[in-house]
Amino acid sequence: MDIIFSLIIILFSVIIHEYTHGWMADRLGDSTARDAGRLTLNPVAHIDLWGSILMPVLIFIGTGGGLIFGYAKPVPFNPYNLKDQKYGVAKVAIAGPLANLITALFFGLFLRFVPGLSRLISCS
Repeated sequence: MDIIFSLIIILFSVIIHEYTHGWMADRLGDSTARDAGRLTLNPVAHIDLWGSILMPVLIFIGTGGGLIFGYAKPVPFNPYNLKDQKYGVAKVAIAGPLANLITALFFGLFLRFVPGLSRLISCS
């Protein structure tokens, strides 16, 4: 059960990460991700067979559940379309990791303050 929970977390995280790269680029004037159908939270648009499914499972099993890592298909963007030519690329780049930090903080607090939820997850 731990592997399923861990895979759900990693899949959710990589999708949010890639979506926010595209979202930031779109806000800064580049519609490449939206035009390619990648500005969505639908996992199908972001899943990479190797990076989102096979590699995380193999790493999780290989480390005895001690480590999990994965990635999704990168969201395309064209830096020449960004309104902010000086810092636009940096803003697009930082959007993904920042989203991961916010997601981790949110769910960490959620697990910490929702009574019984952490026991339910760890007992599975």
